[in-house]
Amino acid sequence: MPKPITHISSRCVPLNKDNVDTDQIIAARFLKVTSRKGLGEHAFSDFRYMEDGSPNLDFVLNQPQYAHARILVAGHNFGCGSSREHAPWALVDYGFEAIIATSFADIFKNNALKNGLLVIELPEAVVSQLRRDCEANPALRVDVDVEAQTVAIENQTEQSFEIGAFWKKCLTQGLDQVGYTLSFADQIKAYEAQRPTFA
Repeated sequence: MPKPITHISSRCVPLNKDNVDTDQIIAARFLKVTSRKGLGEHAFSDFRYMEDGSPNLDFVLNQPQYAHARILVAGHNFGCGSSREHAPWALVDYGFEAIIATSFADIFKNNALKNGLLVIELPEAVVSQLRRDCEANPALRVDVDVEAQTVAIENQTEQSFEIGAFWKKCLTQGLDQVGYTLSFADQIKAYEAQRPTFA
């Protein structure tokens, strides 16, 4: 079951790339597993590591000032490509709780929400400015209130974001789709009890 997410206050990782696809998030060679544990080590592997396996120090996730940040700030069309659910698994296992971008691929967006990863779409000007601010000041913090559906960014106007009522309940209560159904167990039992039986 995902952990409940009601509020996130964190530094951000600025990822200055558009059209980041799911193979870039988690390469196909790491998909031979059924467990989510450990996939975070391979998130963005082809960006993070050189051919000899050493860290690419130019890549943002290898820069110490962004260590342990729980919000990723991306660009357009994040999560495009194949529908692999391993992509949000890897991001969550790495430690991300939210991604802010101008747009997301639909399948990735649904897979992320299913796995307790909040996806927030904001206007391009806001996202671009946030990335620049995070680069200039890696200590800058962003506050996300899931209940209020707001993002508070230092030196910017507070932003609102959209999230469906179903996904909002799942995120704030730490439910997956099965858990959401089971939250109606009393109503289901009551319905079954009043149904007529047939010989």
